[in-house]
This record gives sequence, structure tokens and C-alpha cells, in this order.
Amino acid sequence: MLIDWFTVAAQIVNFLILVALLKYFLYGRIIKVMDEREQKIASRLEAADQQKLEAEEEAVWYRQKQQELEAKRAGLLAQAKEDATAQRQGLFNQARDDVEKLQVRWHEALQHEKTAFLHDLRQRVGQQVYATARRALRDLAHTDLEQQIIAAFLEQLQTMEEDVWEAMFASHQESPQPLVIHSAFDVPQETRQRLHNVLREHLGDAVKIRFETAPEVVCGIELQTNGQKVAWSLEHYLGALEESLAAAFEAEAGAAAQGDKAAEAGNGHRRSNGGTRPT
Repeated sequence: MLIDWFTVAAQIVNFLILVALLKYFLYGRIIKVMDEREQKIASRLEAADQQKLEAEEEAVWYRQKQQELEAKRAGLLAQAKEDATAQRQGLFNQARDDVEKLQVRWHEALQHEKTAFLHDLRQRVGQQVYATARRALRDLAHTDLEQQIIAAFLEQLQTMEEDVWEAMFASHQESPQPLVIHSAFDVPQETRQRLHNVLREHLGDAVKIRFETAPEVVCGIELQTNGQKVAWSLEHYLGALEESLAAAFEAEAGAAAQGDKAAEAGNGHRRSNGGTRPT
């Protein structure tokens, strides 16, 4: 086969012309389109990276907010627990104070009732002792009890120490009020004169005396001046009786209080164990 070099040369020239035309009219546009698409892809990738970065930043922000909310919730729970504990303690303290106040009022009422009872008992016992002793002395010795009381009082005055008389004199000089002699009975005139004589002997002729009947002076007689008192009565014996009764009353009240405490402790123990169930 013979080669037609003219034809070959013409085809080469045509190919070169085609390549030149393609490069001039098509290749540049294709490259441009590819560059533009590459730029768009790069822009989209950059935008995607930016969005990813923003999403990561937003996720971090949300996590921080969540942590803050968790910390705030924990703080609120802790504060609520503290407030509840404080309120419970306050209510407990208030209840305890109320119970203590009730106990104080109960003890005051009990003390008042005890004092009133002992005072009434003292008066009743004194009157009964006075009446019984008076009848006994009249029946056995034919001696008036009031005279014996006055005699004992006069003996007490006459045997008083001198410093006691000096103190009574000084006390009487400070006040213009007369001396007062209280007695559970009416003092006869003759006995009043004897008392006048004894008092004038130690306090001076200018001494003034006033006699008064006082039922509260149980079976006795007493002399009062400004801050001074001399007396003879069953007060001492009744006082000892009152102390004995008071001690017995306190022992009884203490036993009752111990019983109440034991009962309350038993109730508290049962409450702490969930109570008892009847069988």
C-alpha cells in the first residue's frame, strides 16, 4: 500500500487546525466553567466549614448553658433543702418553746394551787389547834390559853437582849407611828397595861401602842414597829408542818412529772418505731 503523504500532511494540518479551534473556542470556556465550579465548590466547602464551626460553637454554648442550668438547679435544690431544714428546725424550736411555756404555766398554776392549799390548810390547822388547845387547857388546868400566850409573850419581851431593844428603839424613833400589837384575840385591859409598862420601861414613857385583832396571827401575839417584829405564836410549828406538807407535795408532783416523762418517752419510742399494731 502506497502512502499519500499529501493526504497525511493535509490530515495533520486539519487536526492541528481543529485543535487550535477547539482550544480557542471550547477549551478556555471549559476551563473557565471548571474554575467557576471549583470556586463554587470551594465556597460551599468554606461555608460548610463555617457552619460547622458555628454549630460547634453553638453546641459549646448550649453545653455551657446546660451546665449553668444544672448548677443553678443544684443550688436551688440545696437552698430549698436548707430552707426546709431551717423551717423544720424553727417549727421544732417553736413547738419546744410552746411546750416549755405550757410547762412553766402548769408549774406556776401548780405552785399557786399548792400555796393556796397550804395557806388554807395552815389557817384551818391553826384554828383547830388553837381551839383544841384552848379547850384542853381549860379542861385540864383551868387556865385560859390566851393568858398563857400573853404570859409567854411577856416573858419573851422581858428576856430579850439589850441590843434588840436598842434596835427597836432606834426603829421607833425613825417613825412617828405608834407600835402595833396584833393578836388573834382581844387583849384584856389589864394585860394591855402590863404590856404598856414593859414597853415604857425599855422604849421610854412617850411610846404609843395600838392594839389590833388579826385572825391571821394564828394562836399568838406579835409586836410590830418600823422594820422590827417580836412575836409568839404557833407560826413556827405551823411553818414546820407546812414545810413537811410542801415536801410531800413536791415529792408527789415530782413522781407525777417523772411518770409523765416516762409516758412521753414511751410514746416517742413507739412513734419512732412506726407505732404499735393491735393484735
